[in-house]
Amino acid sequence: QVQLVESGGGLVQAGDSLTLSCAATARAFHNYAMGWFRQAPGKEREFVGVISPSGGTYVPESRFTVSRDNGRNTVYLQMNSLKAEDTARYYCAAGTTVTAFESQYFAWGQGTQVTVSS
Repeated sequence: QVQLVESGGGLVQAGDSLTLSCAATARAFHNYAMGWFRQAPGKEREFVGVISPSGGTYVPESRFTVSRDNGRNTVYLQMNSLKAEDTARYYCAAGTTVTAFESQYFAWGQGTQVTVSS
């Protein structure tokens, strides 16, 4: 069973940077693709980025970076130049495929709230 716990969210100002962490309790963490998603109030959850077991990433937003530390069973989402529209609850997820489709992920964290004031 994989448990994921996000942390690092909070209230920041536009233009600030923030790094979210996702700690996993899984012996096979190093075998999983790890995705980040977000959901803003009244909107559907959307894909933010994904990192493969070997560290390859796909992150459409150039202000964001996804990284992982397999020794710490942790994946990170670094967000720079934050905007008000980045306000959302951010979730990490574990999967066996590097994909942007949330249906392909089998474990999810509870999320961490990021609020960006303009």
